[in-house]
Amino acid sequence: MLTKRPRGTNDFMPEETVFWRKLEQTVHQICSEYGYHELRTPIFEHTELFLRGVGETTDIVEKEMYSFTDRGDRSITLRPEGTAPTVRAFLEHKLYGNAQPTKFYYIGPMFRYGRPQAGRFRQFHQFGIEVFGSKDAAVDAEVITLAMDFFQRLGLTGLALHINSVGCPSCRETHKERLLAFLEPKIGELCETCLGRREKNPLRIFDCKSSDCQDAIKGAPTIAETLCPDCAGHFEQVQNYLTAVNIPFVVDETMVRGLDYYTNTAFEIMVEGIGAQSSIAGGGRYDGLVEQCGGPATPGIGFGSGLERIIATMKQQGVAGVNGVNLDVYLITLGEIGKEQAFKILQQLRSWHVKADHDVIGRSLKAQMKQADKLGAEYALIIGAEEVEKRMALLRNMASGDQEEVNFNRVAQYIAEKVSGRQE
Repeated sequence: MLTKRPRGTNDFMPEETVFWRKLEQTVHQICSEYGYHELRTPIFEHTELFLRGVGETTDIVEKEMYSFTDRGDRSITLRPEGTAPTVRAFLEHKLYGNAQPTKFYYIGPMFRYGRPQAGRFRQFHQFGIEVFGSKDAAVDAEVITLAMDFFQRLGLTGLALHINSVGCPSCRETHKERLLAFLEPKIGELCETCLGRREKNPLRIFDCKSSDCQDAIKGAPTIAETLCPDCAGHFEQVQNYLTAVNIPFVVDETMVRGLDYYTNTAFEIMVEGIGAQSSIAGGGRYDGLVEQCGGPATPGIGFGSGLERIIATMKQQGVAGVNGVNLDVYLITLGEIGKEQAFKILQQLRSWHVKADHDVIGRSLKAQMKQADKLGAEYALIIGAEEVEKRMALLRNMASGDQEEVNFNRVAQYIAEKVSGRQE
């Protein structure tokens, strides 16, 4: 029996990877322009990191982590998100001792055990950024601006930015008291998960997808009503910065995000048409997380975005990927002597960074021409016994059919110049 890929995972064929190339190129370009540096962390970490860094009341920790015991009897978890590993790296390498802020970005696979559905997989890929060392509202606005700029550069439309403030621990304690009092007569209407959240982190009840829980919290006091002056002022500044750069937003007082570590600014970027999950990016400020993970008190903020969801949106909106497969030239050979000369020219072409290939299964002339067309080659370079004798290759433009003879000694450079001129 054929072994198939595990449920909730994907094979990305060449027609898919053109979208990945565009995404990755855009990620590296925009992060470089905004002054962010790439960080690569292990795919697995000690489970304790996510218990402390993500939060024990989150769905990730309670239901979705891929955890196992290794041969050293250590509990290991495949990373379900990128912020906690980034915080761990920041602390382990003592980067808090450097001049701040520290600005990172990452891109790579994450793992969560959930029910696979449109835009949601058990192995998925995430792009994220994290900034440590500044509480300035301008940093919040920059992080959000980068996210919006990223999607716009990809060519996506119909984006909706939702923002909220979830306050500081002091604000949340006041809100918790009011929310618990509101929920007291509605305990019987809450789902089992939210009953558990009720004492540990009742704010997360706003994030529940259960219709019963959503009905139960209608009219509940929001965190916005209990923001302290500092948190309210910070949130107002964030809105002012976004307005200054013409980024429209919706203040959504029920949005709390799905992780326990958020403080102050929280945000999501929504888009329609990608299945049950309409969010393609989300993040916020987490000023207590570094300290919670064992480091000095250090403010932080960031966001994460699932690449599979972005690609689904690109397809749905008709955004093209980057085609890196089409050849510049396909070498067509006739006879063994032609193959030897063609192989030499093939390597010369590649040294000039020309995308080139050749026949290796003995096709006829007609079949080789068809193959050149199938591979999208702009040119065909024909070399047979006659061409070898004259030391002149026959260069054919596949679109126009125009042909010219070019000396073997200069054909590679000649084609490279033609290709370079086209690309410019």
